[in-house]
Amino acid sequence: MEPLLFPRESGQFIAERSRDVFVEEEGVQKAAEMLYNLRHSGDLTASGWKKANPLAPAPTSDQALNWVFVVDTMNFSFWPEEETQQCEVTYEGTTYTGYMTLCAAVTRAMEEGLPITDPKYFSQMSVEELGHVLRSDNETPMPMLQQRHQVLTEGGRVLQEHGGSFRSFISQAGNDARKMVELVVEKIPSYRDDATYEGKRISFYKRAQILVADCWGVMEARGEGDIIDMDWLTMFADYRVPQALVYLGALRYSDALMKALNNGELLSSGDRREVEIRGCSIWSVELIKDRLCKLVDERDGRTCDINSTVIDFYLWPYAKQHHKEMAHIPIHHTRCIYY
Repeated sequence: MEPLLFPRESGQFIAERSRDVFVEEEGVQKAAEMLYNLRHSGDLTASGWKKANPLAPAPTSDQALNWVFVVDTMNFSFWPEEETQQCEVTYEGTTYTGYMTLCAAVTRAMEEGLPITDPKYFSQMSVEELGHVLRSDNETPMPMLQQRHQVLTEGGRVLQEHGGSFRSFISQAGNDARKMVELVVEKIPSYRDDATYEGKRISFYKRAQILVADCWGVMEARGEGDIIDMDWLTMFADYRVPQALVYLGALRYSDALMKALNNGELLSSGDRREVEIRGCSIWSVELIKDRLCKLVDERDGRTCDINSTVIDFYLWPYAKQHHKEMAHIPIHHTRCIYY
């Protein structure tokens, strides 16, 4: 079997052949300039992780790593069928939508005394028990409950076979980001986020990469963030960050793709256009990172330590914060377990 391209190489391969999504040089430069002006803020560091994950347990406990595993294993497909019908979860007086409903629901379950971060428990829990954990405040449930149950119990069984915690499982990879992603993808089927494009086997590994990045965020918050090879990770190809990249001018969609998305066409996982959106997103962020590091070198005379992970950590909340300005740019909709 032909070897599979890793995410960065996949992004480049796709961007060089894409027919409906294009990486725009001018927008790449503009985005790099924007990030350059933020280089001294806390926004472009791993410490930005806790700010982006306010509902995570205190990073000092191993429970925080298990929480990250539970959340990232179910971190997919939160978009509503109708904008007016969103799943909502209220926790400590704040009502959340989207991905944050999952975080709020898991943390709420912990407060209620459910051992939701214990693999012994979540590897055997029933669909009904998970449905109770993920219950919505309104009539709109969180999508794909059956699939979330399947991937969570599957992941829990893998952790049970490898020491009974995410820390014991992931420690087999040392503190090497690439080896951590490879281990997760090898052992846990639901993390195998790959496709075929122009006859080539390519990969995105969105959830596997974000799992390692979140692990890094927890470790950094503990003062133990010595995971090597973090530069190997790319951005996490989802449906929110591509919208921000189009808004910033780093990506451009063809008229035909814009029309299809504006008409509400669903793209299946592996559809050529869906693959191009995700692949070109990865490659554009790699180019933004390279351009940013060049600016830091030329203007500041120092080495740049900003990686694609922290750029993604910045762009995802940026897209949420500017959603009204971006409303004219459609997000693509793909119902799957990968993102």
